[in-house]
Parts: sequence; structure tokens; C-alpha cells
Amino acid sequence: MTVDSTPLAPTVWWARTSDADSRLLRLLDEGEQARNARFRQQADRDRHLLGRSLARLALADLAGCPPEKVTFDLRCRSCEDKARTGARGGDEEPHGKPHPSGPAQGWEVSVSHSGDWVALAVSEGVPVGIDVEGVTAARDVEGLADYTLAEEERRAWLLLPAQERATAFFGYWARKEALLKATGLGLSGGLRRVAVSPPHTPARLLSWEGGGGPDAAWLSDLDRGTAYRSALAVLTDRPVELVVRTPRETAALLGS
Repeated sequence: MTVDSTPLAPTVWWARTSDADSRLLRLLDEGEQARNARFRQQADRDRHLLGRSLARLALADLAGCPPEKVTFDLRCRSCEDKARTGARGGDEEPHGKPHPSGPAQGWEVSVSHSGDWVALAVSEGVPVGIDVEGVTAARDVEGLADYTLAEEERRAWLLLPAQERATAFFGYWARKEALLKATGLGLSGGLRRVAVSPPHTPARLLSWEGGGGPDAAWLSDLDRGTAYRSALAVLTDRPVELVVRTPRETAALLGS
């Protein structure tokens, strides 16, 4: 068997919530506009608007088509798995990971947001997942760790100085959620089933309890300053040469 050693070049775009502009609403389809209007907080509307419009613009540029021709199919792997066993979910509204269709079919995307940032990851033909988490000591990280961290992760986490635990916890979370999003399972896949290396060491997937795990995964932290922890997962055994667009480049794309 020949292993493809051609590097993959996924791209990460970073947008600031201040880049949101009502003129971007024209890039959303009817269902997306309706969902955007249902958010009660302006900040949530801005994050949703940026995620969808940025994805459409980036994919349109890659596919060589107008952004309005880029469409998405929403698929929830957890619901699909339940349907195969005869179980039915109660939520019939389309939901789950967006899969580009139309001229952009074949590309993979993932969107995440927290605080002032919206992140988009795009990869050609290989599943990708991105997550960004704001670091806050106000949340009960001790309690969250009980149902978030696998046993080996929790043991390593408890060895850290108390003042470092909040940042480390969100580092664990970002790595694990990036992997779950890449597989299409999302948080419903169970954070404790996934074990990753400690945040102060190079990012690696260590184990995946139960079924549904990837055959191969490339995992890396992303730099968003000390107030955030972020990670990218690409489900491949090929080498990866990551491209990161600056917020200025993202603003230029949104303004186009």
C-alpha cells in the first residue's frame, strides 16, 4: 500500500466580532437568516453571521464561484448513528456539522467562536475541526473537570499548580472538542471518551474510548493570546502545512 505523503494545507481564518456588518446578511440563505434573527443577544447574532458569511466567502474563493452559489448540508453524525439502530431523535430541524455542497462540494469546514473571536477552518477533502475557548476562572472548572476530563487527563491536571488549572482545563477542552467536531460527533460524542496530551506538551490524541474514533488525526494548538485556548484537528495521516490568515486578511475578505 502506498502512503500519500503530499502535504495537506488547511487554512484557518480569524475574524473579530467587530467585523460583523449587517451587509453580510445578504450572504446568508433564508434559513440562516431566520436562525440569526432568533438569537436574543446581538453578540450571538454577530458570531453566527460572521461564521456563516466567512465560510461562504472563503469557499467561493476556493471554488471559483459567487458566494450565493455555496450551499451547506447540515448532518449530525450522532443522529445518523441513532437512526441506524432504529432510534429517532426528537429534533427534526436540520442541525449538525455543515458540509459544503454545490460548487464547493469536496471541501470541509469547521466554525467556532468565543468572546471576541470567530474561527473558520477549511480543508480539501479531509475532515477538519476547530475550537476556541475563552479562559475564565469564573466558571467552576473543578466541577466541569469531573465530566470533561478522562481519568489520565484529570490525574495530570491535578498535578498542576492551582493557578494554572483554569488555562490548562480550557486547553484540554479545545483539543478534545476540535477532534469531536472533526469526526462530526460534536459534544454529544462525549468529551471524557477522548484523551489528549496535557496542554503544556505537544498536542496529540492519546486514546478514544468506544467506537467512532478516527483512524488517524493531526492535532495542533492555535495561538490566540493568553485569554483564549484554541486547537485544530485534521483527520489524516498525511503531513500538514497549516496556513493561518491574519485578522486583517479576514477583514479584507469580509469587505470584498
